[in-house]
Amino acid sequence: MENGRACTQQIRQVLLLFVLLGMTQAGSETWRFSVAEEMQSGSFVGNLAKDLGLKVRELSSRGAQVVSNDKKQRLQLDINTADLLLSETLDREELCGFIEPCVLHFQVLMQNPTQFLQIQLQVRDINDHSPIFLEKQMLLEIPENSPVGAVFLLESAKDLDVGINAVKSYTISPNSHFHIKMRVNPDNRKYPELVLDKALDYEERPELSFVLTALDGGSPPRSGTALVKVVVVDTNDNSPEFEQAFYEVKFPENSILGSLVLTVSARDLDSGTNGEICYTLSHASEDIRKTFEINQKSGEITLTAPLDFETIESYSIIIQATDGGGLFGKSTVRIQVIDVNDNAPEITVSSITSPIPENTPETVVMIFSIQDIDSGDNGRIVCSIPEDLPFVLKSSVENYYTLETERPLDRESTAEYNITITATDLGIPRLKTEYNTTVLVSDVNDNSPTFTQTSYTLFVRENNSPALHIGSVSATDRDSGTNAQVNYSLLPPQDPHLPLASLVSINADNGHLFALRSLDYEALQAFEFRVGASDRGSPALSSEALVRVLVLDANDNSPFVLYPLQNGSAPCTELVPRAAEPGYLVTKVVAVDGDSGQNAWLSYQLLKATEPGLFSVWAHNGEVRIARLLSERDAAKHRLVVLVKDNGEPPRSATATLQVLLVDGFSQPYLPLPEAAPAHAQADSITISLVVALASVSSLFLFSVLLFVVVRLCRRSRAASVGRFSVPEGPFPGHLVDMSGTGTLSQSYQYEVCLTGGSGTNEFKFLKPVVPNIQAEGLGKNSEENPTFRNSFGFNF
Repeated sequence: MENGRACTQQIRQVLLLFVLLGMTQAGSETWRFSVAEEMQSGSFVGNLAKDLGLKVRELSSRGAQVVSNDKKQRLQLDINTADLLLSETLDREELCGFIEPCVLHFQVLMQNPTQFLQIQLQVRDINDHSPIFLEKQMLLEIPENSPVGAVFLLESAKDLDVGINAVKSYTISPNSHFHIKMRVNPDNRKYPELVLDKALDYEERPELSFVLTALDGGSPPRSGTALVKVVVVDTNDNSPEFEQAFYEVKFPENSILGSLVLTVSARDLDSGTNGEICYTLSHASEDIRKTFEINQKSGEITLTAPLDFETIESYSIIIQATDGGGLFGKSTVRIQVIDVNDNAPEITVSSITSPIPENTPETVVMIFSIQDIDSGDNGRIVCSIPEDLPFVLKSSVENYYTLETERPLDRESTAEYNITITATDLGIPRLKTEYNTTVLVSDVNDNSPTFTQTSYTLFVRENNSPALHIGSVSATDRDSGTNAQVNYSLLPPQDPHLPLASLVSINADNGHLFALRSLDYEALQAFEFRVGASDRGSPALSSEALVRVLVLDANDNSPFVLYPLQNGSAPCTELVPRAAEPGYLVTKVVAVDGDSGQNAWLSYQLLKATEPGLFSVWAHNGEVRIARLLSERDAAKHRLVVLVKDNGEPPRSATATLQVLLVDGFSQPYLPLPEAAPAHAQADSITISLVVALASVSSLFLFSVLLFVVVRLCRRSRAASVGRFSVPEGPFPGHLVDMSGTGTLSQSYQYEVCLTGGSGTNEFKFLKPVVPNIQAEGLGKNSEENPTFRNSFGFNF
């Protein structure tokens, strides 16, 4: 019996939950289905495609699923046929108890887009329970002086079925004193009353017995019986009377056990045992007997089990006051349960999507529902998430919500989000429930590789070995995975004449740059190109950076003597008058070095001389001068060897051989030789020979200069279009004059040497400038703009 009462309480709780859910769903379109209880699992309920006007293909593509408010999957949906089937055998009495009709609420959830269909399933009752009397034997003590027509209460039978299958009528076995009359109590339940048809006579018959039968309205009907035993009591003519025929009280559901609910009171005018009143609960259900207890002597009703407003909102109790003589009175007590906020909201997640791609706005991340089985403000719910997150909650049908992205996400800023969904009711005190979830953000290729520098400057010394690692470029990508893997490549040069493919190469994986061949500073001093970095995303993104390679000079060129020419022919003879004083300029050794910087800084020194101490060479400009006064004892012919050395490490050098002839004066018709007496004819022939030789050399030199000028002008015009990467060519290696002014020639001068002969006098034409002075400022500018620039004569100014 106790198990039956517990089952009845659970049934009422479920019924109340569905009634509340049904109230919240009012106002939305609902499709109704019906099924009889006790049908086997898998039984057909209905077809959504036929009954709801949906397409089977649509249900399958949109991932339709059946969800219920109580989280129990009593229905299942066949996606292939759209049939709605039972997942388990339904017991109407377990689900709804005495509530009729018995309606279960379901939702069909479809996604993309999100849609909810409300479904009501009515469970029809079948007559599967017989009426049962809780007491198989009833004892009635009836005074003998009870008037005809007196009514005596009998215990009613309990039938778990409802409607026509519930208890319909009561009968008793044939007797001459009583008949049965049906009554309806305040909760609409039928109960029998025994009506006295004939006065009782204690002396004639002190005890009567008959069978009470309860019949339900099923087909075929079911029945239950109980034995009624009537004991005739002698003379008690006053029945107890209650002070109130109806009591009503409101009692909070969170009241502690043992609390006094109400005290009822009745009085009896009789005395003795006939005036002693006993209070009992009459026609009380199992829930009432389990929840409340009445003191038989005082009439105090106390709480013996916890109240739950969400299960039962009110109780109707019939209190019977019976005196010692068997007479009784009755009163009805209605206990209204007051709801308190004792249930926190519940969050049920239907679907969740993680990870979600970045840069995609308004993406549905989660679909969930919330509910609170309390009533009033205690059942009203507010749902929220933290304000600093790029997500938003949107309300859907009923209590369903969707969590969506409010704006495009950026994985590079935040790769994952910890989201706390808070559902808070409006009761006092407020109760809340939190649901934590982590949403991952997947990467999209939205970031180009970025070089660590916009431009790189690399230095490499000339004459390098091939495949030499000269430097690296580096780029990073904020994306992840293949979107962040960077490949490096050489971009086509802007200068079409630059052979970039034969100069450098790049490692596609790490950006290391290598020189493919040996570089020559005198041919190519600098070049630049662009390097590209692209990721492996789809589509791929790229960026570029400028790389400038500067070739460093090495001391790989020896000084080259321009004057006097060391071409293996007869050395040039310099004429010096014997009257020359110390410091007299004999000649100047002119030399150049193809290197640059300190590798091209030249110094001169006298290596050998026929007469040591007679001549000196200035170390910085190569000028050969008389060191002391000449005397008659000095030889007429002298041979000088001048060493030209650069400032490189290790230094390189060259030598120039000079022939110096001392003469008495340039006005003499001939030059006497020290070996023999002067002869006029011999002097004339020598003079003529010298003139012819000098004229030939000068002509050849002028022709070479003119040819060189033409060639340089042509190359200069072509270099203007090619850019700064032209490679100089010409008969003379590199720079012919040091720009710093410490080389062989000054910035402003070139020299011309001529020897002329007359009828009897030889003259030496001293050095004089033949090229106008050029401003150093302009030269510096030209040199800065084009490191490989030469003037049209092949000299640097």
